[in-house]
Amino acid sequence: MTEITMPTKYDPQQTEAGRYEWWLKGKFFEADPTSDKEPYSIVIPPPNVTGKLHLGHAWDTTLQDILIRMKRMQGYDALWLPGMDHAGIATQAKVEEKLRGEGISRYDLGREKFLEKTWEWKEEYASHIRAQWSKLGLGLDYSKERFTLDEGLSDAVKEVFVKLYEKGYIYRGERIINWDPAAKTALSDIEVIHKEVEGAFYHMEYPLADGSGKLRVATTRPETMLGDSGVAVHPEDERYAHLVGKTVILPIVGREIPIVADDYVDMEFGTGVVKMTPAHDPNDFEVGNRHNLERILVMNEDGTMNDLAGKYAGMDRFECRKQIVADLQEAGVLIEIEPHVHQVGHSERTNAVVEPYLSKQWFVKMAPLAEEALKMQAEENEKVNFVPNRFENTYNRWMENIHDWCISRQLWWGHQIPAWYNKETGELYVGKEAPEDAENWTQDEDVLDTWFSSALWPFSTMDWPNEESEMFKRYYPTNTLVTGYDIIFFWVSRMIFQGKEFTGERPFKDVLIHGLVRDAEGRKMSKSLGNGVDPMDVIDQYGADSLRYFLATGSSPGQDLRYSTEKVESTWNFVNKIWNASRFALMNMEGLTFEQIDLTGNLSTADKWILSRLNETIDRVTTLSDKYEFGEVGRELYNFIWDDFCSWYIEMAKLPLYGEDEAAKLTTRSVLAHVLDNTMRLLHPFMPFVTEEIWQHLPHEGESITVAAWPTVNPAFNFTAEAGDMQLLMDIIRAVRNIRAEVNTPMSKKVPMTISAKDEQTSAVLEVNKGYIEKFCNPDGLTIGANLEAPAQAMSAVVSGAEIFMPLAGLINIEEEIARLEKELDKWTKEVKLVSGKLSNERFVSKAPEALVATEREKLADYEAKYATVEKRIAELKNM
Repeated sequence: MTEITMPTKYDPQQTEAGRYEWWLKGKFFEADPTSDKEPYSIVIPPPNVTGKLHLGHAWDTTLQDILIRMKRMQGYDALWLPGMDHAGIATQAKVEEKLRGEGISRYDLGREKFLEKTWEWKEEYASHIRAQWSKLGLGLDYSKERFTLDEGLSDAVKEVFVKLYEKGYIYRGERIINWDPAAKTALSDIEVIHKEVEGAFYHMEYPLADGSGKLRVATTRPETMLGDSGVAVHPEDERYAHLVGKTVILPIVGREIPIVADDYVDMEFGTGVVKMTPAHDPNDFEVGNRHNLERILVMNEDGTMNDLAGKYAGMDRFECRKQIVADLQEAGVLIEIEPHVHQVGHSERTNAVVEPYLSKQWFVKMAPLAEEALKMQAEENEKVNFVPNRFENTYNRWMENIHDWCISRQLWWGHQIPAWYNKETGELYVGKEAPEDAENWTQDEDVLDTWFSSALWPFSTMDWPNEESEMFKRYYPTNTLVTGYDIIFFWVSRMIFQGKEFTGERPFKDVLIHGLVRDAEGRKMSKSLGNGVDPMDVIDQYGADSLRYFLATGSSPGQDLRYSTEKVESTWNFVNKIWNASRFALMNMEGLTFEQIDLTGNLSTADKWILSRLNETIDRVTTLSDKYEFGEVGRELYNFIWDDFCSWYIEMAKLPLYGEDEAAKLTTRSVLAHVLDNTMRLLHPFMPFVTEEIWQHLPHEGESITVAAWPTVNPAFNFTAEAGDMQLLMDIIRAVRNIRAEVNTPMSKKVPMTISAKDEQTSAVLEVNKGYIEKFCNPDGLTIGANLEAPAQAMSAVVSGAEIFMPLAGLINIEEEIARLEKELDKWTKEVKLVSGKLSNERFVSKAPEALVATEREKLADYEAKYATVEKRIAELKNM
């Protein structure tokens, strides 16, 4: 044990600084594949290399760090593998923004030079992320750190692409995709965020080519009408059956387009006539395929109109919309503009309005992959266990209705697609390496969607595709993934179907789902609201332990977490409580060595009670942690540390510590050391910094708490009877404090006290523990016995097993107290009358919300109880 040099308050800057580096030097976090202990593995959800970690990532990693530290202490061969994601669109956008500030573009540099700049960016920001991980206190095995673009993971990506292509699961085709005009790249469905936008339905009339009438159609995107190649009606719609096969004239453009019949059309919606723009709408694309409608793309990749847009060529798509609306009005064919609030897709990365766009892209055929993943999910011993399990339905429904995945991106930063085209014949070649006569081939310029490589993360980081790798065989599948429910579709589902396809197993046994971090008002954190919180700023002010404990215990699995500075400050106060209680204990066990700790002596009732409570806490914390119920774990630890250990045991321990009995003193010091040691171990996964610091001052064995053994229940310390005795003592002390408070008699004033026990056995227990009652009740004479008569003019309280009497005549001015209480009685009389009147009003009861009526009834019951209590107290005082 080191000398006590702990400051009076916990200072995170002083205590946490340097501790993480000390851990790393001790190499306590490196997994040992040669160990004969059971492996337990987690791979970190990889943050992208674009800057700061957010609170959501701090939440993920805190929960995983709790798990890995606990398993390490429980003796598992624990691997927590760190890594980062290249984040194609986000990173390229950041680097391009930086280049624009220097007055250059990526095209000025060329692909190779641009990638060099991006790698420089990666190295800079990767070091920032490691520093933030360190500050958060994560116990990562840095010897195995990976990056999605490193050589090993790139080999895995190529292996997967080629195998899926050879099985016919990857294909290249022309389809409608989500297009980001700002980044000029395709997006998958889940990279599109739908926002409510105030728009309009533009109702137009398309004249029949034979002059026999007009058809009314509507659109929210009039600029795309320039690419119309047909109109559709339902084949069973009698209103239009005679028109199928005829043509209409496309306004402004003047092109004749056919009228087709298709089941896609809803007869009940609008006029039952739908304009078809196969190159700019996914549904129109499918209808167009069925009826051989021309695909007319009227827009450039940057969102401007192209040459097929005629006189609108070169205009921005939204400026074009305004001009077309004006031209349609002038032509007399725009007959109504109907305001319409609807959901519009925006790019997750650039916030640009996403354009449904006809493009040739690479796709993954999802049906066979999803089918196998769902079959695995139906097998109890093979499935991924979702916690809470309601999210399994969320996952299953999405997989059952999944669409083909567009995996190509028009970027330079990422895994370049391993496909080559012959310069002369156009022949396509797909392989892990370029063709032998590489000079005659051109590699596809597109890169793969970032999620393609992230989907392989649990096994590509374990040396796959080398399935004979010791690391892969020992640590795969991993044990637990922790992530938010908002990323189930992005990442979790893809890891599951790729894991099943390429390893034949689930990638992880459990996936613990948490919600979103919201502000104190329940709003999602965003730049526009200005309510975001940088976890590093929180750590600077309150320390990593405070933030970690708040994140881990502030909600239950699957639920959102409301962040507030007050809650983190409350946790910081808890850390300080632990710190100061530890300082007291350490000062009173100074010089005590680990070898001197002796728990075989004459243990007091308080000693036996706290050891029993420690057993209960160890059992509950371990069981709840295995169920991922960290909020409940937090409550157990808080109640044990604050209430049991600090408020009761430490106060009771002062009697022997400040007494003359050296044997009792040694026993108490030993109990303090044992309980504090085990409490720090239980708390360590949540608060690694403060617990390591305190533990290093305690009598202990071993170099670090990170590899100290996890506490286990000791049956020898299950003192059931003594725990019951202690409960009686605490009930008596509380009752006395309440009586004194009721009659305004301070604890410093001695008051005669009688305790009537229910039987001789209980009386004997109270007699043995008389010292505690005298210490905490300050009686002027204490009488203990079985079935004693109540003294005259005494206040009383009933607890389980005993009745307490405190004669208070002469200690209070009874007349003044009665007068005060009568005023209070008058107050409760008025409150009861007011609420009773409200509840007797039939109109109020029948029309007010049920919750309001219930609240009023609760008020009435509360006021009536208070009235009765005051009335009884007045009667007692009048009889004195």
